Amino acid sequence: MKHIIILGDGMADHPVARLGGKTLLQYAHTPNMDRLARMGRTGRLVTVPEGFQPGSEVANTAILGYDLNKVYEGRGPLEAASIGYEMAPDDLALRCNIITLGDDGTIKNHHGGHLKTEEGDLLIRYLDEHLGSDRVRFITGIQYRHLLIVRGGNKHIDCAPPHDHPGEPWRQLLVHPAATVGSGSAAANTSRMTPQQTADLLNDLIIRSQQLLAQHPFNAGRAVKANSIWPWGGGYRPQMQTLQQLFPQMKTGSVISAVDLIRGIGHYAGLDIIKVAGATGLSDTNYEGKAEAALRALSEQDFVFLHIEASDEAGHDGDLDLKLKTIENLDSRIVGPICEATSRWEEPVCIAVLPDHPTPVEVRTHVSEPVPFIIYYKGIEPDAVERYDEVSCVAGGYGLLRLQEFMQTLMTI
Repeated sequence: MKHIIILGDGMADHPVARLGGKTLLQYAHTPNMDRLARMGRTGRLVTVPEGFQPGSEVANTAILGYDLNKVYEGRGPLEAASIGYEMAPDDLALRCNIITLGDDGTIKNHHGGHLKTEEGDLLIRYLDEHLGSDRVRFITGIQYRHLLIVRGGNKHIDCAPPHDHPGEPWRQLLVHPAATVGSGSAAANTSRMTPQQTADLLNDLIIRSQQLLAQHPFNAGRAVKANSIWPWGGGYRPQMQTLQQLFPQMKTGSVISAVDLIRGIGHYAGLDIIKVAGATGLSDTNYEGKAEAALRALSEQDFVFLHIEASDEAGHDGDLDLKLKTIENLDSRIVGPICEATSRWEEPVCIAVLPDHPTPVEVRTHVSEPVPFIIYYKGIEPDAVERYDEVSCVAGGYGLLRLQEFMQTLMTI
C-alpha cells in the first residue's frame, strides 16, 4: 500500500455570516473531497499539543507522527535545513520575515507585500552587508521568508510570529526573555549569550533594519513597503528520527512544498525534497505541476507528503473570496487529478486529505482547534459522512484522533 497526504495549509475555518453561517469548506464547491468523504472514512485531528502555539511547524510535525515534546526546536532550524545551511552546534537559527509596518506603528502584514524571491534576496543581501558580522548572518530563503543566524544566541526568548499580530503595535511585540526556560533537544550551553543579551541583539537588528530599508531604492514609490525584518521561531539543531526509523514499513518517501519550513521538516524526516517550478506558496502556485510531481514520486516511492500553502496565506490576509478559490483549486486541480490517476494503478494507494490547523479569515491567524480529515483506499469501510467539512466530520468513523495517532493510524493501512 502506497500513501499520500494532501495537506491544505490553514484550510479549515469558522462559520462566516457572509456565507450564511457556513464555514468555507461547507460553502465551497469541492466535489472531489466530498466524494472521498463518501467513499472513505473521516474524523477530526488535534494537531497542536498542549502548551504549544498553533504554528505550521508544530502541526505538520505532529501530523507526520513526531512527539513535539521530544523534537521541537522552533521554525528557524527547519528552514535552515531546507535552505541548505548546516547549523553549527552554537547556532541559533530564526525565521526572519520581511514585513510591512504602517505609519501608525502597527504591523500591516507579515510578508512585505508578497515579495518575490528575487526581491527578498535583494533586501536580505543588503541587510547582511550592513548588519552582518562574525555573530550575525542573514541568509536568503523564499519570498518574504528568510533566515537569521545568531552564533551563540540563546533560544529561551519570546518572539511574536508576525502573522499572529496584524494591526497590533510592533513595539509592544519586541523580543524579550522567556518567562520560563523550557527543555529542548540541546543541552544548556554556558558559552551562549543570555536570553536578555539575545533579545537585546535581535531588537537592535529590528530597529536598524527599519532605518536601512527605509533608505533602499526598492521601497521608493511602493504603496506597500517592505520596511522591517521580524525574527521569530528560533531554535538549535533538532534531533529527529527519520520517518523510516519511526515506521519501518515506509522505505522511501518525498515531500513537495513551496515552503522552506515544510521542506526542512522533510529533510530531518528523511524524505526526498522535490521542488516544482512555479510553486509559489500563494494562490497562483503551480497546482498542476505539484500534482504531476506527486504522482511521479508516488509511482516510485512508498509515501508522499504534498503541501499546499495557498489557503493559509489567504486566511492571514483576511481574503474570503481568495480563500474560497484556493480551496476549490485544491479540490479540482490537486485532489481530483490524483484520485483519478491512482484509481487506475494496480498497486493500491491510501489517500489522506486534511489541513494542519485552521486559519480563519475573520481572525487572520492560526487557531488551535481540531481539523477535519479524510482517509480513503480501495476496500475501506465507509462511514456515514457525505461531505468534507469541519461540521460533517464530527460524525466521522475515526472520531477524534490526537497528534501522532493520525500517522500511526495511516501507517497501519
